[in-house]
Amino acid sequence: MVAGDETYLDRIIAEHRRRAAADRRETIDLYNLAEGCPPVNEFRDALMQPGLSVIAEIKRRSPSKGDLFPDLEPAVLAKQYLLGGAACISVLTDTPNFGGSPQDLQEARSAVDLPVLRKDFTVHEHDVLDARLMGADAVLLIAAALSARELKSFFSVARDVGLDVLIEVHDEAELEMALEVGADLVGVNQRDLFTFEVDHERAERLASLIPNDVVGVAESGIRNSEEAGTLRDVGYSAILVGETLVTSGDPAATVSVLRGA
Repeated sequence: MVAGDETYLDRIIAEHRRRAAADRRETIDLYNLAEGCPPVNEFRDALMQPGLSVIAEIKRRSPSKGDLFPDLEPAVLAKQYLLGGAACISVLTDTPNFGGSPQDLQEARSAVDLPVLRKDFTVHEHDVLDARLMGADAVLLIAAALSARELKSFFSVARDVGLDVLIEVHDEAELEMALEVGADLVGVNQRDLFTFEVDHERAERLASLIPNDVVGVAESGIRNSEEAGTLRDVGYSAILVGETLVTSGDPAATVSVLRGA
């Protein structure tokens, strides 16, 4: 944990807000560019197939554990995920904390025809538009990092340019906040924001509160088929897995095992 009461998320979000404040690009110009982008692949629809879907993540490092797979090749890893039966791919594009980049997303997107999520810390509408411009099919919004007004605004911008939106929540209040803006795709992060430890009971507790017409995704700390099976049994349509895959030595086989939970 970082010093005092500040969480990892607090520090990272502060970095991104400083960067956003320095962005002098015109929003209308980004909108115009986004409108000229090729059609997206339907991210949410890809998670609605029978069985447990896997969103396989391209992740080089983490703030708490350091390097996981710093020399990974996004195109190669994306093809391994496809071979294992992943429904979608998530790509971390945050550079300072996770070692990712927009180029990682573009390389993965070019290698396979799976829907791709831009996994980053969205704090400005430009972040949403940039996701569309770099080739993402969906964008992540973290409820804990945003005000209700920001969440509603960014959700609307994403929909305007054709992106699906995965709203990440950590508790009941954030889930209610997500549902109020019209979320139809909700991720429950099992990682505690204060300790950065995984709390498996969190996802199980919130599962029953996710409406039937909302696709539920369990995130973080999913290590094996037993945990994946438990999440499927309590109602999740999909799991988002990063660290377990990139450190496995055989990502395709690991995706396949998790899918068959």
